[in-house]
Amino acid sequence: MRVAVVDYGSGNLTSASRALALAAQRAGIEASVAVTADPDIVAAADRIVLPGQGAFADCAAGLAAVPGMRQAIETATAAGTPFLGICVGMQLMAQRGLEHCVTPGFGWITGDVAEMAAVGLRLPQMGWNALDFAPGGHRLLDGLQPGDHVYFVHSYALVHGAPGETIATTDYGGAIPAIVVAGNRAGTQFHVEKSQQVGIRLLANFLGWAP
Repeated sequence: MRVAVVDYGSGNLTSASRALALAAQRAGIEASVAVTADPDIVAAADRIVLPGQGAFADCAAGLAAVPGMRQAIETATAAGTPFLGICVGMQLMAQRGLEHCVTPGFGWITGDVAEMAAVGLRLPQMGWNALDFAPGGHRLLDGLQPGDHVYFVHSYALVHGAPGETIATTDYGGAIPAIVVAGNRAGTQFHVEKSQQVGIRLLANFLGWAP
């Protein structure tokens, strides 16, 4: 299995690639994990992972600055290649980002990415928080339990999303989408690569996922 971690100047690339390699090892999956800015490698991959951190507009601009990369991701995923967006990588799946300006996303999931209305709570949400989901609701959740904690760092989140596209939430002044899925394209608002055993299990599920 060829796993491409997209390098466009954003995200914890080393941490993500190491976590994916460990997840493959634990799941007994023979996989090569490549951090790459080459759209041809991304287009030929069996799994595509898009990390991201910082502002939505900056990440979108960074991705656009890599010639052919956005098209490679869109073409490969349209053909069925499983995709995982991490943090802002997940947010880029939305229709628009509203951070500082209006920035188009991939448009794969319904909704915008807007500042969280966490009344009385500090922004960004930074640290461990519990997941809430229906057990058995999706292959990516196999082996996870409601209440499992994962690591978040964000001030913006998906709003006005489609209920059927959110498979797990977290509570931070209200329900916040934590994992979204549309077909073969999935995303985690939390840093799955920093979420210890829960994150490794979710990555292993992604590597074994056949949507």
